[in-house]
Amino acid sequence: MGLVSALLTLPLAPIRGVIWLGELIQDQVEQQLHDPATIRRELEDIDRAAAAGQLSEEERARAQQAVLDRMIRPPGATTPTEGREGPG
Repeated sequence: MGLVSALLTLPLAPIRGVIWLGELIQDQVEQQLHDPATIRRELEDIDRAAAAGQLSEEERARAQQAVLDRMIRPPGATTPTEGREGPG
């Protein structure tokens, strides 16, 4: 029976390969997003842009908060949708 099931599932092998590759890419992206060096570099970029006058203080605070929120959010967690109100 193993040979028959292997032959029947053979056409699904490329799909399983694409799914595996997608999961691998997602893991790499999450690792990079939560890397302390990447976070520090982004915060430094925000500070430089604010010092150069490219960002207002409000934009700077918002950008820094977004980076810090991403830092404390566990990998794989979804972000809540901002600006959406519930029924009522």
